[in-house]
Amino acid sequence: MRFSWIAGSLSLWCCAAVPAWAAHGYALWDELKYPAGFSHFAYADPNAPKGGEIRLVSNVRSSTFDKYNPFTIKGSAPAYLGDMLFDTLLTGSMDENGSGYGLLAEDVSVPADRLSATFVLRKEARFHDGRPVTAADVRFTYETLVGPYTSPGYKTLLEDVAGIDVLDARTVRFRFKKPNRELPLTVGGLPIFSQRWGMVNGKAKRFDEVVMDPPISSGPYRIGPVNFGKDITYVRDPDYWARDLNVKRGMDNFDRVTVKIYKDNTAKLEALKAGEFDLMRFFSAGDWARRVNGRKFDSGELVKGEFKHQLPTGFQSYVINTRRDKFKDARVREALGLAFDFEWLSRQLFYGAYERVNGLFGNTDCQAKGSPTAEELALLNPLRKNIPAAAFGPMTTPPRTDGDSSLRANLRKAQALLREAGWEVRDGALRNAKGEALVIDYLDSNEGGARVVVPWARNLEKLGIKLNYRAVDFALYQQRLSKFEFDIMTINFPGTNSPGQEFADMFGSKAATVEDSGNYTGVQNPAVDALINRMVSAKSKADLLPACRALDRVIAHSHILIPQYSQSTHRMAYNAWRLAWPLEVPPYSPGETWVIHTWWSRQTEAGKTQAAAAAKPAASSAEAK
Repeated sequence: MRFSWIAGSLSLWCCAAVPAWAAHGYALWDELKYPAGFSHFAYADPNAPKGGEIRLVSNVRSSTFDKYNPFTIKGSAPAYLGDMLFDTLLTGSMDENGSGYGLLAEDVSVPADRLSATFVLRKEARFHDGRPVTAADVRFTYETLVGPYTSPGYKTLLEDVAGIDVLDARTVRFRFKKPNRELPLTVGGLPIFSQRWGMVNGKAKRFDEVVMDPPISSGPYRIGPVNFGKDITYVRDPDYWARDLNVKRGMDNFDRVTVKIYKDNTAKLEALKAGEFDLMRFFSAGDWARRVNGRKFDSGELVKGEFKHQLPTGFQSYVINTRRDKFKDARVREALGLAFDFEWLSRQLFYGAYERVNGLFGNTDCQAKGSPTAEELALLNPLRKNIPAAAFGPMTTPPRTDGDSSLRANLRKAQALLREAGWEVRDGALRNAKGEALVIDYLDSNEGGARVVVPWARNLEKLGIKLNYRAVDFALYQQRLSKFEFDIMTINFPGTNSPGQEFADMFGSKAATVEDSGNYTGVQNPAVDALINRMVSAKSKADLLPACRALDRVIAHSHILIPQYSQSTHRMAYNAWRLAWPLEVPPYSPGETWVIHTWWSRQTEAGKTQAAAAAKPAASSAEAK
C-alpha cells in the first residue's frame, strides 16, 4: 500500500511492449473468477434494498477512540473506519483468493518482467468533497504512507516498491525493485485519500498532526453523528460515485452503521440481550455456549448463527519475546509450550469449539506437513547453519495430553530440556547458573484472559517457573507492545492463502529493531529472511509452496510461538427482525464486514418486501450454518 515517482520514464511507458497482463482486475496466479463486464459478485444480492440502520459493537479492544486518522502511530481510530471510508484501486472478492477487481481503477496492466503495475483511474471516481480522484492523489497517498509519520508496517510492506510515476491525470505506474507477483495486489489495496486532507488555509499539516480532521476519502460511507466514548455512526453517501459498479452492486445497503462502545464485556452482552444493538460476534466459547440466551432469543428476535467459512486458520499464539535473555535458548521456549494443556482447556472451558493451531499456514496449500520434500530441502540445505536441526525432520505437532499422551510426560520432557539449557530447581524455584529464578510476566489488556492463562501458570509452577498475569489498560498495552516491553502475550495473527511481504514485518530481521513493527518475537535469523525473500519473489505457485512450507518449518521448530486455537465458523448473534442477508455465504467471509457490506435492513418497506420474497427463515442457528 504505497507510492512515489517522476515523469522521466513517461516516454518508456508510451512505447512499452504489450503487457503480460491487462484487464479489469489482477490475479496472483493469472486466473480471475469473474470475467470482464460481470454483473455483480455472486454473494451480493443486486436487488438488496437500501435504507435502515444496523447497530453493532466495536471490534477493537480499545474502549474508545481519539482520532480519525487510522494510519498514524499514536492513538486509536474508530472501529471499521478504514473499511467504510476509504476506497482502493482494486477490491478483493470474498469467494476467491489472490485476486483484485477494479474499484477506483478501471484497468490494471503488468508487463512481462513484472517490474511495474499501471493503473488507469475511472473518470467518475470522486472524493467526498466532490473532486475527482487523480493520479496525483494516489502518489500523495503512497508517499505519505511510506513517510516518517505512519506505522512502520507500511514501509516494510512496500519495501520492494521503487516508486510511483504520474503518467497523466488518471494514470499511475508503480515501479518495483524486483519481480514480485503480489505487489500489484499490495499497491492495488492501498486506501486512497485526497491531497487536501489536513489542509488549513491552503497549507498542509504534518501528517501526524492530522488527527480529528475527517478524512477526505471516496468510500461508500462518511462519518456521521458521534458521541465520544459511546458510539459513532457512519452515514451512507447517497451520491457515492461507485454505487452502480459491478464490484459494489448489492453492497453497502444500510443508510446508517452505528458502532457502539462498551468498556465491559458483561455490559456488552446484557445490552445485546436488551436489544440495544443488532449484531455481535463472539470469541468466547463459554459466553456462546452458556450466556447467549434470554427472552429475545426465545422469541426468535435474536438468533445465534454459526456461519461456516474456509478462511485460513491464522496462527493465534502465545508470543515469546526472544529479546529477553531468559528466552534466548530454544529449549526453554519449547519447554514452555510443553506445559500448555490445550485438551484440558477444550474440555473444561471451550466446549470443544476450537481446533489446535499448528504452524503459520493452517487450512492453506502453504501448510507444511510430514517431512520436507526435495524442493523444500533444496531451500533449507544452503541455510542449514541457521536452521534448527529438527526442521529437517517431520513438521511439528503440538503436544497433546489425551489418548496415549499425558501432561505428566510432557512436563518430564520439559524438565529435561530445561536441565539441558542450564536451568534446575533450587530453593523452590527454577534457576539458572547465576541463581536467577525464571519468572515470566504475561501481558494482557483484558482481565478475562486470566481464565485461560491460569491453568498454564499452574502447570509451569510444577516446573518451578513463576508466571505472573499482568492486565493493563489498553493504551498502556499498546504502548508496551510497540516498544516490545513484554515477556509473553497473545496475538491473533490473521492467516493468508497468499503470503508475501507482510511476513518480513512479522519475522524479518530489519523489523526486529524497528519500534512499532510487527516482529513481536524479535527473531533475527538470516535463514528466515532468505526464505521470506524466496516466498515473496516466487514466480509461480510451484515456486511459492516450497518456500512458504520451508518457512513454516523453521518458525515452528524455533519455538518462538506457542500455538493456541482457531475456529471454522463466525459465531454471531443477530437481530432477525431487523436484518436480512443473502442466500449465499461466501467461503472467505470476513465476519462482521461481510454483514456490513452485504446484509440489509428489514425495517424499510423495500426490505420487508425483499425479505418476504426471499422467504428465508432466520429463527434457528442451524439455518445460519
